[in-house]
Amino acid sequence: MGNLIEDPALRDRLHVFVDRAGAGQQLAAHLSGYPGQEIHLFAIPAGGVPVAAEIARARSIPLDLIIVRKIQLPWTTEAGFGALNPAGQAIFNENLLRRLPLSPEEIEAQVTKTAAVMRQREERLRGGKPYARLDGQAALVVDDGLASGYTMRAALQFLKAQGAGRLIVAVPTGSERTVWELLPLVDELYCLNVRGGFSFAVADAYENWYDLTEGEVIEIINSLKSKLK
Repeated sequence: MGNLIEDPALRDRLHVFVDRAGAGQQLAAHLSGYPGQEIHLFAIPAGGVPVAAEIARARSIPLDLIIVRKIQLPWTTEAGFGALNPAGQAIFNENLLRRLPLSPEEIEAQVTKTAAVMRQREERLRGGKPYARLDGQAALVVDDGLASGYTMRAALQFLKAQGAGRLIVAVPTGSERTVWELLPLVDELYCLNVRGGFSFAVADAYENWYDLTEGEVIEIINSLKSKLK
């Protein structure tokens, strides 16, 4: 079971961060050092990039991207039934699938569609660069929040297969249920704003929230590279 680091003053509160950059600054202030260990910092785009960029600036370390994606339901882009990692491996929400009227063929079609989108994003956002073998290096994975947690699960599964040593997750906000489900998979989980209750939306933690474009992600990455040179 991993160690949960939260801010008790933010428990169950809404609109506690001005925006993703501000949340990233608060996360960076909470992240403790890992003496003698190098850390490979990953962001899940798009929303995780401005959060992770603040951590990269504060710690003066490079930022890498890990492309994972929700497997969407055929009839809506707002919900999914699992996630795909960069190796093409799927993690399914089995409890949800049992309640959905989806045939095996429909499931496979959505996985194939997701894989095609991910290949395009790999090329646009990472330039098709292969993922490095981590060989025991700690991996710190950042997103703007944890709702169902399946994209984060997919990222952790992939990084473990890449040889990551310690697995560390850092997010500004997260569903209490998802946080507890992820803790056995990691060594540390930083989640400043843990929220319980029946419903959860990542956006509710922020005063200013919008969907980032790929262009904005690339702009943040390029700006960060120039400042860390």
